[in-house]
Amino acid sequence: MDFGNLFVIAVGSILINNFVLMRFLGICPYIGVSKKLDSAVGMGMAVIFVMTLASFATWIIYRYLLHPVTGIWGVDLTFLRTIAFILVIASLVQFVEMMIQKLAPALYSALGIFLPLITTNCAVLGVAVLNIDDNLNLVESIVNGIAAGIGFTIALILMAGIRERLELANIPKPLQGIPIAFIMAGLMAIAFLGFSGLSVG
Repeated sequence: MDFGNLFVIAVGSILINNFVLMRFLGICPYIGVSKKLDSAVGMGMAVIFVMTLASFATWIIYRYLLHPVTGIWGVDLTFLRTIAFILVIASLVQFVEMMIQKLAPALYSALGIFLPLITTNCAVLGVAVLNIDDNLNLVESIVNGIAAGIGFTIALILMAGIRERLELANIPKPLQGIPIAFIMAGLMAIAFLGFSGLSVG
């Protein structure tokens, strides 16, 4: 196992190709849940869990059910990839939602509608599709899923910290709320552009 390659994948997904700030996937929960730090941390942990399991499950399904060469059917079912991946992600989110509701009711009520919205979070589907498109093996896919979730969580926590500080700032009335959040998201994306020059080698 090439640990150097796994490190490159992890650094790439967390910093260089951050799913929120560089690929612009998962913007809805990024703006919606980043008002409070505790709900941002909870959402981040849920997304890491779902992305990791989705990366594992979708890779297995694609290789052993949908792929024409390695699949058990021996026919090309790759056109069903998006539907199959969405069904897997929806099932995983339902499982996570039930677990959070049982184990942390306060977090469940704080996340509100944004927890079931992980199902339609394009970042989760994006990492599953990119694992296949980049021809990653199972271990690399899992590492990419974990790293993408960590990158999402870092962006979410940074944004939540900034927005909590902005609550105390004297902001002009037209910019209060979502407008200043979008401005800060743009500035964070520009800041993360600095990592694009990072080369591991």
